[in-house]
Amino acid sequence: MTPSSFHLRNVAIIAHVDHGKTSLVDKLLYQSGQYRSEDLDKRAGGQHGLVMDVGDLERERGITILSKNCAVTYEAADGETYRINLIDTPGHADFGGEVERVLTMADGALLVVDAFEGPMPQTRFVLQKALACGLRPLVVVNKVDRPDSRPDEVVSEVFDLLSDLGADDEALDFQTVYASAKQGWAATDLDGERTDMRALFEAIVEWVPPPRFADAEAPSQLLVTSIDYSDYVGRIAIGRVFGGVLEAKQRVAVIDRHGAKTQQQIAQLLTFEGLERKETKRVEAGDLCAVVGLDPINIGDTIADAMRPEALPTVTIDEPTLHMTFRVNDGPFSGRDGKFLTSRQIGDRLERELRSNVALRVEPGDTMEQYRVSGRGLMHLGILIENMRREGFELCVGKPHVVIRHVDGVKEEPIELLVIDVPEDHQSAAMALLGDRRAELLKMGYKTGNSGFVHMEFSIPARAMIGLRSRLLTATQGHAVIHHTLLGYEPMRGAVPHRNAGVLIANEPGSVTAYALDALYDRGSFFVKPGDDVYEGQVVGENCKAGDLVVNVVKGKKLTNMRAAGKDDNSQVRPAREMSLEGCLEYIDDDELVEITPKTIRLRKTMLKETDRKRESRRTASV
Repeated sequence: MTPSSFHLRNVAIIAHVDHGKTSLVDKLLYQSGQYRSEDLDKRAGGQHGLVMDVGDLERERGITILSKNCAVTYEAADGETYRINLIDTPGHADFGGEVERVLTMADGALLVVDAFEGPMPQTRFVLQKALACGLRPLVVVNKVDRPDSRPDEVVSEVFDLLSDLGADDEALDFQTVYASAKQGWAATDLDGERTDMRALFEAIVEWVPPPRFADAEAPSQLLVTSIDYSDYVGRIAIGRVFGGVLEAKQRVAVIDRHGAKTQQQIAQLLTFEGLERKETKRVEAGDLCAVVGLDPINIGDTIADAMRPEALPTVTIDEPTLHMTFRVNDGPFSGRDGKFLTSRQIGDRLERELRSNVALRVEPGDTMEQYRVSGRGLMHLGILIENMRREGFELCVGKPHVVIRHVDGVKEEPIELLVIDVPEDHQSAAMALLGDRRAELLKMGYKTGNSGFVHMEFSIPARAMIGLRSRLLTATQGHAVIHHTLLGYEPMRGAVPHRNAGVLIANEPGSVTAYALDALYDRGSFFVKPGDDVYEGQVVGENCKAGDLVVNVVKGKKLTNMRAAGKDDNSQVRPAREMSLEGCLEYIDDDELVEITPKTIRLRKTMLKETDRKRESRRTASV
């Protein structure tokens, strides 16, 4: 039976990447008594803990990509039993579309902050959205067991952040809980007992209000915030009941974001218990549930009373800031690795992604084989591409470009807040690099306990962020810690520098030889190694000078029956320079593509033939 709204708590969990949010949820699940640690480990795919990380990418990268929810049952100190719906939100700003649509399900926010790093830029982004939804924050200072923790300073930084975001007095009067998700304890005082998570459970019950706008006598209303899919029952709508009661087999009206209504019938209702979904006959106002049997149904739709249909306000999603071209892989190696190669198959896959990825936009490209795909950032689009290649797709993608707005005849571009922690002796190199990219220094100082590191905050054009991370790491010998998030739009700040070095381009197909790489040792660094197959027009390395250079990396040593005087020199081959998918997307220029297959990632020129590239260069110069 569904508990009354008074005994419900809907809590969104907000945290920066790697601040321990997922580990904290694991401990809450375990200590609620609903699961044994062995059960959680099994559900995490054999991985110790981190049961809320779903899919290989989340577990490999250690980040939350998709928002998800679970429920725990807690018997409070007053003897009442509460069901706490925990809504896990991504910590990276690139997945802000996931955040914006699920915050409407919550009545309070659990703000998890690292006891050393404090609030970070992406914490600011999600917290700003939570405050806009009227959520009251409950601050959890996590990892206080770290030897370099500074919990008192972090609490002050959280207060300053809330002040900067314009929080009201109620939000500024937040409750603080100190915790160690790794050790499984929480306390309201640093000197308190460190035994279990009961202090956090009690704080949620006390500080998070019961569901607002939950009128059981009103007409039925549910706002769809997530869509799941099952091969057996089809689309499953997930959301929160804002008014009235939903029942299994009930006739309802589905109202889309354009106001169109369709009469349908609910086949099945599911509520959340732990990590499971349990079938139920009735869901009351204020609770979260999953609805089976409605089609068509999409994110942002309202499931309303069939006799008195009233639509809820749709979720407002920020517009994309970055776009790139997806196109068919027309290279010589097309079809070697993948199963899905055609533009129709790529288009169908992007269409399916649009059903659940509300921050994504897909438009026709310049040709029938191209699509213009827009998203929140490089990681947002990179995760989509990585999922596609793991599903068996082959495609080529072009250089990412920021989305430019035209407001009253003025061009405006997205501006990011960039936060960097660098060693003091590398400060000048970092600032010189950022100065060339139109960055403006906002704040600089030292963090307590962060000996020898300088903390700097900049506002910088989003287009200047493309390729910046790798250059900053090189300039600081890998010591820089970099985070960024969107600030807003401002008039264009002028030109930013592009890639200085040219590339090395293969001039014929074949297998790379150590002999050829040895002969080209002083020409630059290579992206390929002996034995790799290459084709004409493939980018095989970076030139040590400006301008592109066509090279032969498949040349073999001529064999003769003459014995050389003295032994042959050993070939000197540098280790191949390996780049991640996001690194490749940052690296390429306008006339280059990233070729993506299930097994390999290659860089190539858009035009593979050297004569075609020269002809295009002359045509462009004449224009």
